[in-house]
Amino acid sequence: MEHGRAESAEGLEGVESIDGGLATASGSGRSPLRIALAWGVHLFTASGALAGLLALLMATRGDLRAAALWMLAAMAIDSVDGTLARAVGVRRVLPGIDGRRLDDVVDFFNYVLVPAVFLVAGGYLIHAAWAALPVLASAYGFSQEKAKTDDGFFLGFPSYWNVIAIFAWLLEVSALTCTAFVALFSVLVFVPFKYVYPSYLRVLKRTTAVLTAIAAAVVVYAIFDPERGRALYLPWIALGYVAYYFALSMWLGGLHRPAR
Repeated sequence: MEHGRAESAEGLEGVESIDGGLATASGSGRSPLRIALAWGVHLFTASGALAGLLALLMATRGDLRAAALWMLAAMAIDSVDGTLARAVGVRRVLPGIDGRRLDDVVDFFNYVLVPAVFLVAGGYLIHAAWAALPVLASAYGFSQEKAKTDDGFFLGFPSYWNVIAIFAWLLEVSALTCTAFVALFSVLVFVPFKYVYPSYLRVLKRTTAVLTAIAAAVVVYAIFDPERGRALYLPWIALGYVAYYFALSMWLGGLHRPAR
């Protein structure tokens, strides 16, 4: 989860990709083709909100399988739009558009509001009012100036509510159990614990990338065929990756202690 395109927009100053004819003769890098590509990247980022909207509609209709698939599609868009933004240099090409703000808007919708509705629609909360906890907590989390630490970690639980919602459905957890986890992670948004930001890993980066890909493939299969996936214990296998993520965060991150 990007939670703002800090890594895709920030640091682009002075960074040139291989132009291959995209830059103008003056070297400004604002050729019509480059501008069109930059707009295309912003459109691609915004399309994540459309995937989220479809997930929302499917959840309210009771089709949780389709809703989960659209949530995954939104996550896939979010996982690659930063790379595209860096390659095109969107901040320099379109300085009037704040890609980080756009990304934050889309992320709050997809990572917070959509899964909150999913949990209510699926009956995974003991009362709909409990959905207010992740929404309010994440509103705080997203608004922090230091949502990411200087050494490249998320500060506080990084609002992976869509992951929680999908696992609640795949594992068929009770409303009481799911509500307890939602309350716990809502509190953890405020705890200054450092969670791994995979893009900034300095160790085990390749291992983490491979495990992420495997876990994603397992979850996709389980969503397409939930009954067979449960029979093969695929959700539990994928949950092992979640345990790995938290263990890695405890090892590399831990409690944040600001420098005095």
